[in-house]
Amino acid sequence: MLYLVRENLFIGNINAAAEVLLGDNKEITHILSVLSSASIGFFSEWKSSFSVPTKEIRTVYFGGSGESLEGDGSDEPKKILYVLENAGHDLKLVRMAVPLRDMESENLLDSLEVCLDFIDESRKTGSVLVHCFAGVSRSAAIITAYLMRTERLSLEDALESLRQSNESICPNDGFLEQLTMFEDMGFKVDHSSTIYKRFHLKVLGDLYNRGEKIDSSKFADDPGLTKKEASVLTETTSQKEIIPTPAFRCKKCRRIVALQDNVIKHIPGEGESSFEWHKRNSRNNYNKYGEELECTSVFVEPLRWMKTVEEGALEGKLWCTHCEGRLGYFNWAGIQCSCGSWITPAFQLHKSRIDISTV
Repeated sequence: MLYLVRENLFIGNINAAAEVLLGDNKEITHILSVLSSASIGFFSEWKSSFSVPTKEIRTVYFGGSGESLEGDGSDEPKKILYVLENAGHDLKLVRMAVPLRDMESENLLDSLEVCLDFIDESRKTGSVLVHCFAGVSRSAAIITAYLMRTERLSLEDALESLRQSNESICPNDGFLEQLTMFEDMGFKVDHSSTIYKRFHLKVLGDLYNRGEKIDSSKFADDPGLTKKEASVLTETTSQKEIIPTPAFRCKKCRRIVALQDNVIKHIPGEGESSFEWHKRNSRNNYNKYGEELECTSVFVEPLRWMKTVEEGALEGKLWCTHCEGRLGYFNWAGIQCSCGSWITPAFQLHKSRIDISTV
C-alpha cells in the first residue's frame, strides 16, 4: 500500500514497489529501494513470478572517509553505495537501489545523503516512492531525515509528521540514534564533525569485532602525502580573518602526521560518559587536589600512514612512516587518557613525541 507523505512523495512496502514496477501505478516515476540487496533480483526471490527488465545507469561504491567511487573494473570486492537503473517494461521508471539491512548496527548515515538528494531530484520531475520490505523502519528513517532536512524539523516533530501519513512507521533504535546525530550536525552528514568521526570509529570497531579486515581505504587521508594541509584555512565569520590550521608533526623528522581536523575530541575527566561504546568503569578522573588531569596525548581518527593498524592486530605501537620514530599507540579495545576518559577504539599520539605547528 502507498501512503502520501508530501506532494510527489510516497512511502510503501515491497508490495507497493512491485506494483509500480509491473506498471500497475502510472503516477510514480521514481523508486528508492532500500533493501538488503541492491539487485532487482531480490524481488524475484521474494516473489518467484516477478520479472521486470532493467538497464543499469551506474553503480557507485563506498570509498574511504565517506567518498563515493564509481566502478573501476577491478575484481577487488567493494561495498555498493547505490545502483541507479531504468526499470519497468518500458524502462521509463528510474530506480535507485541502496543496500541496507534493518539492523540497529547498520550504517545509515553514510547512505543518507545520496538518498535525500535522489528524493529531491525525483520530486522536481515526477513522483517518488521510498520503500523497504515492510515500509516501517528503513524507508521511514530516510523520509524522516528528508523532512528534517527540507523542513528543518526536529527528529521528534518529523516522526510525528510522518505518522500522520502512516501511523505504523517505526525506525529501529540504531537508526533513531543516527538521526539524532544528523540533527546535531545541522541536518547534514558532516564528515569533519566530531559527532561523525566518533560514529565512524564505532563503525570500524564493530567491523573489527566481527572479524572483518580493516584496510586503509576506510582510514582518513595521510596529511603528510597530500597537499591538503597547505591550503586548509579557517575563516572566522566575525572578522573574516584567515587562520592557519594546526598540524601535528613528528618531533624527530618534522613530517606532518595529523591535522586538527583529524583529532577526536573528548571531555577531560568524564570517563566512560565521553564514549558510550564498550563502557569501562573508570572514575579516577581527578587528582587528590580535585583538579582536572591534563591530557598527555592527542587521540585521532585512523590515518592511512598507520600500517601497523592495517595489519590487523588488536593493539600495537604507532611509528612515523618517514623516520620510524615511535609516535604513540593504538588499541581497538580502548585506551584510558591521562585525564581519566576512556576512548574506544583509540589511536593515540603522545604529546612528547609530536610538535604542534600551523600550515
